[in-house]
Order: sequence, then structure tokens, then C-alpha cells
Amino acid sequence: MNRMSEFDLYLFSEGTLYRAYEKLGSHLKIINGKTGVLFAVWAPNANSVSVVGDFNRWDGRKNQMSPIGSSGIWETFVPDLAEGTLYKYEIKTRSNALLLKTDPYAFYSEVRPKTASIVWDINRYVWQDEAWMKSRKEKQRLDAPLNIYEIHLGSWMRGAGNNLLGYQELAPKLAEYVLQMGFSHVEFLPFTEHPLDESWGYQTTGYFAPTSRFGTPDDFAYLVDHLHQNGIGVIADWVPAHFPKDGHSLARFDGTALYEHTDPKQAEHKDWGTLIFNYGRYEVANFLINSALFWLDKYHIDGLRVDAVASMLYLDYSKKPGEWIPNRFGGNENLEAVAFLKRLNQVVYGYHPDVFTSAEESTSWPMVSRPTYSGGLGFGYKWNMGWMHDSLRYISQDAVYRKFHQQNLTFSLLYAFNENFILPLSHDEVVHGKASLLSRMPGDNWQKFANLRLLLGYAYTHPGKKLLFMGAEIGQWREWDSFSSIDWHLLQYEPHQKLQRFVRDLNLFYRNQPSLYQLDSSPAGFEWIDFNDAEGSIVSCQRYGQDRNDSLVVICNFTPVPRFNYRVGIRQPGFYRELFNSDSEYYGGSNLGNSGGLKTQEIPCHGRPCSLSLTIPPLATLILKHA
Repeated sequence: MNRMSEFDLYLFSEGTLYRAYEKLGSHLKIINGKTGVLFAVWAPNANSVSVVGDFNRWDGRKNQMSPIGSSGIWETFVPDLAEGTLYKYEIKTRSNALLLKTDPYAFYSEVRPKTASIVWDINRYVWQDEAWMKSRKEKQRLDAPLNIYEIHLGSWMRGAGNNLLGYQELAPKLAEYVLQMGFSHVEFLPFTEHPLDESWGYQTTGYFAPTSRFGTPDDFAYLVDHLHQNGIGVIADWVPAHFPKDGHSLARFDGTALYEHTDPKQAEHKDWGTLIFNYGRYEVANFLINSALFWLDKYHIDGLRVDAVASMLYLDYSKKPGEWIPNRFGGNENLEAVAFLKRLNQVVYGYHPDVFTSAEESTSWPMVSRPTYSGGLGFGYKWNMGWMHDSLRYISQDAVYRKFHQQNLTFSLLYAFNENFILPLSHDEVVHGKASLLSRMPGDNWQKFANLRLLLGYAYTHPGKKLLFMGAEIGQWREWDSFSSIDWHLLQYEPHQKLQRFVRDLNLFYRNQPSLYQLDSSPAGFEWIDFNDAEGSIVSCQRYGQDRNDSLVVICNFTPVPRFNYRVGIRQPGFYRELFNSDSEYYGGSNLGNSGGLKTQEIPCHGRPCSLSLTIPPLATLILKHA
């Protein structure tokens, strides 16, 4: 029958029933010879609970649920119901108010603005991604290349009349494009069910339901499956930091602060108008860990990007004095959230050692991506927000002023190996008046495109995995608008075509050069050649692979002035081939370079025994390798 056993109830109450989604929610069953749906919901402070829907004319008197001991879980079996049945829970509170709530464990929901949960069999889909699942462990190691294409499903590409494309329509288009562009993974902005389009999915109401905007759960499985069959990993942007106040969802679920805190000083993110989960409550932590595992178990998701971790770690996050309550030691650390994040990562890696988690964490909290057994939070990666802010601040300066801001380029290397970093050029950087990446570049149009190529070349040669938000690769001029497609029509113009070609070639070059990814998290993988040429706004470095003889020499010129006979110190004498030049005419540049390569001269420079006398193109990244 799959009803909850005494042992299930014990594990649930202590917060370790990690596959509770198999018991709670709605499940098609045959009980006593009858086919129907078994419903179960946690509402410990309710006076009574009923399941209602079209099948009983939404009448709470007809299918009342029974409490299971003192667990707070209510259960009932309704015969003769089938997949596709609409339902909610009618909850009578202790004050006898009636609440109509969607199922926290629902696998499918009505299309917004409707909110009913829908009975669905998520075990029916037949997956065809065995080859990917067997090989992904090797493809997702710390010493493997990781270059992520971040997309919003509702605005990557739209159909005629600006209509949304479905999961199945998007699958072949997205797979073909990502393969063509050379990205290893896609990262979807939250695809969990949410009522408000403007939230981009970050105000989640359905933690076990892919949004019905784009189709059924089977359709979503098809999208992931199709990407996997094409060798593309899928990362979910997952949001355990907060949830919306919508009356049909988790807020005051049984008439009390069940999932959130009771005290308003602990319960609310005022900036976002949302509620904060009570991570110290076992059943709530269990709910969230269930959600994380669910996407890995049932939809073969390859990684979880955990949103807004900083807001979870600090009790005073975005709060004024007097608006928050210190922890038991008088500090501002959210000890319950810290314990939750550690357990989340332990459980995720315990059940799925071939996936990874990454934290969007914008503070100096230590050891975010270090194992829990050594005192860390246990994430696989941390987004390097400091690098992102410093780099964009620097590149947005007119070139004549960059010499005064050289530290924005070099500071990140002081902490680059403290964590396993991802370098994000994400959706947050192209909204709310910040302008698109191309638009914020200084100079005339030629310089704008050159600066963007330079920024990307710098990012791809800097230690850390890579992430780029959709639209940047084609040089979108306008800010991201979640209600329309990115501006594919720009590809009719040569500068945009050439920028797209540059990003494609940069991706493929990155994935074919072990020295750019194998030692991302080790100081052995990076060495400055010269970071002191602030006057020339030029930096040069060497990247190393696990084979010390496999290295690349990288020079970035952040001025529009070409440099001739520019000397760069070299350790190993010989001929150096010019492998990559962002100033190539092929990419829209001025086509300055070094004629394919050149030999070292026995002239010491930068503390090295020999050197190269190079032509350094304007606003360009140059990459050379010992032949």
C-alpha cells in the first residue's frame, strides 16, 4: 500500500526520511483491490483536514482525512481517482477558519493563475540517458572543464506571437545550440512551480513540481533526457532561502507558522516580501532536503545551484539593528541554517556522489566549498561574486582610467584558491538598470565588442569554472527582459555573428586545454608573469595543467593601444605558438598578432631567463603555448 509505517513516522519526526516524497503528497495506488489515490499531508496544528477537488465538488465534508497517531500527518485513500485529478487540502484551523492549500509535495500543478495540485505518475517516463549517467562522474570532477550556459526557459527563445515554447519544443533547439556553442552544461533559472512570472522562479510554491507553463512533468523529463543524450549536463537553480506569502501555498499552512518562524524578526525577508524557512524544525529541513534529492532522483539533475546562501547564513541579512534576533551565543550567524546546509550537502553527496552543489554566497564566510568533516559547509563550488563585481567594475571604466584600478584585476588572485570557485557572469548582472554586458562596455561600437571579447577572454583564463548568461554570447544590447526572447535577430549583423563565433571558439578552446581547468582550485595551476604594469593596463600570467609541461602564456591588454615589442618573461626557451587571439579579424578585431608564433630570446625579464618580444593587440586576450 505504501502507507507510512511506524519507522517512516519516526524518521520523519527526526528529519531523516529523505524520500518522504514517496509517502507524502498524492500517489496512485491499488488498495483493497480498488484503484485510486492515496493522499497524505503534514498539518500538525489543524483541527481537521479534507482533500477536495472536482471529484467531490470541492466539498470538504466528503473526503475527510485521518490523523496518523501524533505525527501531525493526515491521510486518506480516495478510490476511483485517476491521473490528472485536480485537488487541494481544506484545512480547518484551531480557530475554525477554513484554508484551501495546495499540496507541498505535489508533482504537478495547474497553469498559473490557477493553483490546484494535480495527481501525476512521475515514474512512468522511460529514460534514455544511460550513457550520460554512467559517464557524468568523470565529466563533473573538480579537474574537468565546466563552462555553464545559464538560461531562463521563458525567454531564451519564444514562438510565434511571443508565445512560450514547451519543454519538448525547447529540447532539440536548446541541445543543438548548446552543442554548437561548446558549453558543457546548462543551468536553468528556477523551473519549480511559481505563481508570478516576474519572480523568474525565485518565489517557489511547488518544490516538487516542474512549472506547468511549459508542459507536463513528462515533458520536463524529456527536456533533461534529450540534453543528456547530447552530452549536456543540467543544473537546477534551487531556492531554499525563502518562499512567498501566497495564501494557497506554504505560508501559515495549517493556520500556524509551520514552515516559517513565528517571530516576525526571524520570519521575513522584507527586501523580497517573502518568508524564511525554519531550518531548525526537523520536518522543515527534511522537506527541503527531500526536494533537493527529488530532482536528482527523479529527473536526473546533475547539479544544484543553491540560491541566496548568504541570506541564510546571517540572521541580520539586509536587516537594521533591532530587526533581528541574535543566536544563542549573541552572534549574527544562523546556526540552524548552517547545520541545515551541512546536512543538505552530506545527504546529496551521500546519495549522489557524481553530482555537485554550488553556493551563491557573496560574503567572506569561510570554507563554503570545503568538506563538512573539516569544518566546511560541504558545497562543491562557490560562486565568486567578488571576482564578478571587481571585473565588471574594472571593465566598465574608460580605458584611460583603468591604470588607477589595476587592483580590481589582481585582487581576486589573493583568494582564488581558498574555495572551489565558479566565475559567474549571470542574469543578475544584466537587469535592474545595470545594462547588458555589451552596453556597459566603454568606447565606440568597435571598442564595446572588443572589450566584451577581452572580458570573456580574461574570465576563461582566470582560475575557476565558467558561467555565462544567455544573450551575452550574441552581444545583446538591451537588458534581459523575461517576457520576450533574447534578440536572435541581431545575428543578421556581422559584429554579432563574429562575437558568437568568438564565444563558441573560446568555449571549445577552453575545453581542449587542460591547463585552463585541471588545477582551477590549486595555486599550482597559476603563476603571475607580471601584474605590475598598471600604466599599460596589461597583465600576464601562466596557467598550468597537472602535467607541469602543459602550460599556456596569457596576456591581456586592457587599453585600445597596440603594444609592439612588448617583452614578457618566459621560463622555457623555444618556439611559442599563438593559439588564441581575441583581436582576430575572424572575431571582429583589428587582426594584429604574432604571425602564428615566435621564438624566445635570451633576454631575462620578469625574473625569468628568457623572454618573448610580442605584438600585443588592442583590447585583447592573447594565448600562447610552447610548441
